[in-house]
Amino acid sequence: MTRHKRSEETIRKLLDTALEVYPGDFTLRAMTTRSGVSMGSLYHHFGSLEGLAAALYGRCMDELLDRMAAAVEEAADARDGVRRAVVAYLGFTADHPDKARFIHAAPYALDLGPYAERIAAAKAPRLARLNGWIRGHMDAGTVARLPVAQVEMLLIGPVAEVTRRWLAGVPGIDLEEAARILPDRIWRSLGE
Repeated sequence: MTRHKRSEETIRKLLDTALEVYPGDFTLRAMTTRSGVSMGSLYHHFGSLEGLAAALYGRCMDELLDRMAAAVEEAADARDGVRRAVVAYLGFTADHPDKARFIHAAPYALDLGPYAERIAAAKAPRLARLNGWIRGHMDAGTVARLPVAQVEMLLIGPVAEVTRRWLAGVPGIDLEEAARILPDRIWRSLGE
């Protein structure tokens, strides 16, 4: 195995282990013990436990945003795109609760602030795909002309809150029910 391949394997192993142990035992000792990777390698690749967390957050967020972007790009129209975006987010949560939990909890539980620029830069191309789709529909007059950040709050806010509550085990929160109810309600807030 080449040095590059070994390095990729070490990074993958640490990220996978971090997702397995979070939130219960997210410590350096747990990372090295469970992954079999040395403390030196962890520091070499990530600089710190928080650096590892930032990389994992980025990997999980990339998967969620890729799923949402692909969903809206397949949509027949703006309303269908909103429906697909909501269903994609909730489907990601159902399929990968560990990743959804990390996305929703890690920024509050760990100090990812020093990595904010790196995280934002990694998200930028995926958000550009989503925002490009939204702007196209704004230009066509099918989505209300609002600041993109406000569109994101109207589109993602309700879905993220359902996700947080479902992950926390709040009684009465059902992702399938949310996937049936939320798309039309969210569309009403965004449609022109």
